[in-house]
Amino acid sequence: MIEVKGNVIDKQTRCVHYYSERDVIAIKFYCCQTYFPCVHCHEEHGCGKHAVWPKERFYEKAVLCGVCQTELTIEQYMTSNYRCPHCDAAFNPGCQLHAHYYFDI
Repeated sequence: MIEVKGNVIDKQTRCVHYYSERDVIAIKFYCCQTYFPCVHCHEEHGCGKHAVWPKERFYEKAVLCGVCQTELTIEQYMTSNYRCPHCDAAFNPGCQLHAHYYFDI
């Protein structure tokens, strides 16, 4: 099982900040190569050197499905239509509003 740091409240990577039924992804932060459920968890428990994933590295695995523990590339995640391509778990479409905290878009 991949370790997810921060204020995680369950095994599906929900945290104290985002905990709806669909909040089941964690993101590997580019700056520290560590998974966190959200930008707030990274701010509270991360490296303190926030950096977003550059577009030329979107082929790297950096998104974790909390339901099946599959690591997705950023590209796979962005084209997934808010569903895990492995287990079909629904992801929160509202996360697109925060994508700029994680990815150079």
